[in-house]
Amino acid sequence: MGIFSTLEVSGSALAAERARAEVIAANMANSETTRTAQGGPFRRKVVVFSSAGASTFRLLLAGYNHLAGRSPGGVRLVQVAEDSAPPIVRYEPGHPDANESGFVAYPNINPIQEMADLMGAVRAYQLNASAVNASKMMLQQSLELLK
Repeated sequence: MGIFSTLEVSGSALAAERARAEVIAANMANSETTRTAQGGPFRRKVVVFSSAGASTFRLLLAGYNHLAGRSPGGVRLVQVAEDSAPPIVRYEPGHPDANESGFVAYPNINPIQEMADLMGAVRAYQLNASAVNASKMMLQQSLELLK
């Protein structure tokens, strides 16, 4: 593992959590959107993360000692997928998007769940920012020792 590997891992996590927070904010902003360009109500979006490269521990466990220092790992955003939950249907006959029976399809977005997810994303972002600062401080102290 290289000297900057911790910064690379934390940096990838910062980017992933930022994207997660943006998707959650879009979900909250569209929680009452009944008509989209694709037709129908807005569909809740969820992020899918994956490991970015094999971990050093996994490579060492598999016996690939010569590869252990190459891949710092980290996290990457694989895709932003649509939630498959059906829309919430409400009886509102005067609504412009009501069907012939007077029902309107609303996005299946729970604000409490979205806020909990947002708090998790923000907290993960903060922890990774702290890890970047700690790594930076250790590198600075190492340079001071070399003087």
